[in-house]
Amino acid sequence: MRKSFLFVLFVIAVTGMTTALAAAAPPLVMAEAAVVMVADTRQVLYAKNADSIMYPASTTKIMTLTVSLEQGAADSVVTVGRQAAGCEGSSLELKAGDRLHLREAEYGMMLVSGNDAAEAIAESVAGSIPAFVELMNAKAQSIGATRTHFSNPHGLPDPVNHFTTAYDLALITAYALQNPAFAQIVATRDYAVRLLNRPELIHAGNTNKLLGAYAGATGVKTGFTNDAGECLVAAAKRDNVQLIAVVLNSDYRWTDTASLLDYGFAQLGWKSSLL
Repeated sequence: MRKSFLFVLFVIAVTGMTTALAAAAPPLVMAEAAVVMVADTRQVLYAKNADSIMYPASTTKIMTLTVSLEQGAADSVVTVGRQAAGCEGSSLELKAGDRLHLREAEYGMMLVSGNDAAEAIAESVAGSIPAFVELMNAKAQSIGATRTHFSNPHGLPDPVNHFTTAYDLALITAYALQNPAFAQIVATRDYAVRLLNRPELIHAGNTNKLLGAYAGATGVKTGFTNDAGECLVAAAKRDNVQLIAVVLNSDYRWTDTASLLDYGFAQLGWKSSLL
């Protein structure tokens, strides 16, 4: 509640900030690691411990969605297994035996950060979670995210084999946003997930508070575990220029991220800030 209140105060405080003020000094960022990058050119406008090895939490699902979109068919049917249905952490409340189209599972995974949906997607697309993880790691290497390694599709803690950096997450996101389906999913604020085996809809509200609050916000993904802290990968677009901001282990992820995006757009000549 306190953090939401601080976020609202921040929105009020920074509205009307000028380019000159934003460009005068780098932003004060409380996150342990952070970066803001121009998506098209990969130009880094600000970095703080951007190459430090960190836990990604549910920002992992950016790669999970990327692999799912490239390897799966949107209208293929996902059958939820017992392991997926019992996955701990944030959930879409799927039950063993539920059936839904892959695209529906993708929306549920990204908007409410459903770990159950992430495992169901992995098993459906690759046949097993280990096989899917191999695809995730191969894709990370091909993108140039060389300091990243995944051990699962959802981001639950693995202190040895599941890690990334703020810079790598920005690279992965810049690549992912080139896919129109990815961009559409992560920009969606609300979605009704439809199952094939039962009539009720599952409401999926996006956990990304910047959507609708920050001018030009287009996504992307929140994350939290006790080990990773609060994380956020965000994107915003103005005049066909898209910025990506990443904050990892921040108690003030909303204000940190808005400050990073403000700073980045200021370097590009923008005066406007939050809505």
